[in-house]
Amino acid sequence: MLFDIAPSEFLLTAVVAVVVIGPKDMPRAMRTMGKWMGTVRRVSGHFRSGIETMIREAEMEEMEKKWREQNEAIMKASPPEALPLAELAEHAPTEPLVAGELSGTELPVDPHSASAQEHAAHHQAQAHEGHEQAAKAKGE
Repeated sequence: MLFDIAPSEFLLTAVVAVVVIGPKDMPRAMRTMGKWMGTVRRVSGHFRSGIETMIREAEMEEMEKKWREQNEAIMKASPPEALPLAELAEHAPTEPLVAGELSGTELPVDPHSASAQEHAAHHQAQAHEGHEQAAKAKGE
């Protein structure tokens, strides 16, 4: 039942309310009671969600602390091997790479880059020249 109230108890409460408040003011009293109940539910829901958020944050902090400790233990057990700077400089390119320079392989190119646009314009110009030459050959 609602709030663990027996039907007979609910009926008795309603009769007492009608007698004490009066039938004329009963709708206003019920409306006021409903507003108060809504406020109490909202406040309790807000309070509950705040508590749950605090619990989740505390759990996350605890997990992050454990992860940091485990990461430190792993890093101490097997530290990364650092390459000497001279060896790194030896393998570094001296000039920037251009698409297609490496033994005919195509490097991924940003289609909006200046070099890609120049490349596309060059190919379009060559294609246009080829069409003009074909048209001249037909016309002769």
